Amino acid sequence: MNKNIIYIGVALIVGLLGGFLIFGGGSADTATNKVTDDHNHSEEIASNQMWTCSMHPQIMKDEPGDCPICGMDLIPADAGADGLNANEIKMTENAMALANIQTSVVGQGQMGDNSLKLSGKIMTNEESNAVQVTYFGGRIEKLYVNSTGERVGAGQRLATIYSPELVAAQQELLTASSLKESQPELYKAVRNKLKLWKLSEKQINTIENAGKVQEYFPVFATVSGTVTHKMVEEGDYVKQGQPLYKIANFNTVWAEFDAYENQIALLKEGQTIKITTNAYRNDVFDAKISFIDPLLNSATRTIVVRAILNNKKDKFKPGMFVEGKVEGIKPGSKSTVTVPATAVMWTGERSVVYLKTKPNEPVFEMKEVLLGNANGDTYTILEGLENGDEVVTNGTFTVDAAAQLQGKKSMMNAEGGKTMTGHEGHLGMQGDNAGDKMDKTNHSQMNKRIDVSNKFQKQLKEVFDGYILLKDALVNDDSEEAQTAAKRVSQNLSKVDMKLLSNEEAHNHWMTIQKELKNSANGIENSSDIAVQRGHFKHLSAHITSGIKLFGIDQKVYKEFCPMADNNKGAYWLSLEEEIRNPYYGQAMLKCGEVKETIE
Repeated sequence: MNKNIIYIGVALIVGLLGGFLIFGGGSADTATNKVTDDHNHSEEIASNQMWTCSMHPQIMKDEPGDCPICGMDLIPADAGADGLNANEIKMTENAMALANIQTSVVGQGQMGDNSLKLSGKIMTNEESNAVQVTYFGGRIEKLYVNSTGERVGAGQRLATIYSPELVAAQQELLTASSLKESQPELYKAVRNKLKLWKLSEKQINTIENAGKVQEYFPVFATVSGTVTHKMVEEGDYVKQGQPLYKIANFNTVWAEFDAYENQIALLKEGQTIKITTNAYRNDVFDAKISFIDPLLNSATRTIVVRAILNNKKDKFKPGMFVEGKVEGIKPGSKSTVTVPATAVMWTGERSVVYLKTKPNEPVFEMKEVLLGNANGDTYTILEGLENGDEVVTNGTFTVDAAAQLQGKKSMMNAEGGKTMTGHEGHLGMQGDNAGDKMDKTNHSQMNKRIDVSNKFQKQLKEVFDGYILLKDALVNDDSEEAQTAAKRVSQNLSKVDMKLLSNEEAHNHWMTIQKELKNSANGIENSSDIAVQRGHFKHLSAHITSGIKLFGIDQKVYKEFCPMADNNKGAYWLSLEEEIRNPYYGQAMLKCGEVKETIE
């Protein structure tokens, strides 16, 4: 019996062991297979994971590590964007915070001040202009006012004239005087003849009482004012009625402004216009619009808007540049949308903003807009936005860089395209034709000044000096001189020392700007066709503007705009003077354009 119990126990142990080896081993294999499958799946997911830098989203690598620019740890890039439209992008909250991306709702807050700015010039009041003439012919013996700018008063002696006609008329007076008792009508007629020559009663009586002919007669001013044009010299022979001087009264002057076609409906006579000038920066002069030209200048597509200024204190000088601000503008429905200038990015061919498409998520999409007028620090949007839209107003360049990386529509690629990885290039250029689109790089977002050394600013100033020579050559329609000036720009670019830029951000910006400046300058230097030169000049202007806004050159610069350049697409250029001298049309339409911005 004991043996049976032992046999049964041994059999039970063997059975349990066999069952474990049969069923437990299969389970272990299954578990092992599951772990292996999970591991392989994780590796597959990891192989598709991209890594980027929260501060430099243009960096995109297929493995973790450090950012080659700032040294920060790379973070996982979004692997997908479920629920997004084809050209929408989504940014991480971390990237939003680090790049200080800010948005504003169109139509809310201080998006615009309902004002319109116009550029103009002080002109003489034509209604107070006068021409001083001589009322008898003869030879000028003496001029008492010898230069323009001299002030004269009514009754002041201007010149002395020897007049044979007046000598003969005096002789007639003396003869008629001796016969005035017998022939009073003759005597009266002779006196009236002298009065027609502007001789006074006192002068006529002096001649008659002296009883002898006076050979030289003075010419007296009939008006008061300032001599603006001297028209004769001593010794000249003049005819009766011939002009001697042009005299203007500057107690009042005209401020004449140019307004474009799309501004005409916003203006009317009687509106108050606040006028400022560089000569008196802290003073604002109120005036009323007194005249709006009914004729449009077909060359510049502008009309003249005029206001009359009181000038009894002689503050305003003809030719002085002024700026007028018309407040209380109530534009039509298509002109009511205004956005801060920092929201708009301009490529040279189109203007875009980044629209926040989901109110509670950092999702953005590029939107092309049609710009209206620049009013201070805001732009009027004619097409593309509506009140209530939310747009990026700070950090737009970072959003655009993220769009480039994801192959979405961006400043550099209007259609969207292939996304480049860190192995293909860290600039994030899209598509096979990216090289052709380099000239569309965003520059208008580069508004925030970066502190750099004075030495770097001086080197940049030398590049700008060459640019001004190039601009002047195009103004003068001189293609050969433009080639020479473009060569100087290239030479000065090669002298700029990038080691002076210790700031990594400044270094990266300058690398891009310098390359584009070089390409544009080479294009001008290698072509003698002035139309081709002007095409390159447009892109050169966009990049030099970015450089000056970013780094500064310790000099005031005016950013000017011609709406008709480049087949009515419009083009900007920089100048040291407010006066418009158009490099895109030269002498054909020299005055076409307006000052859009002053870069301090």
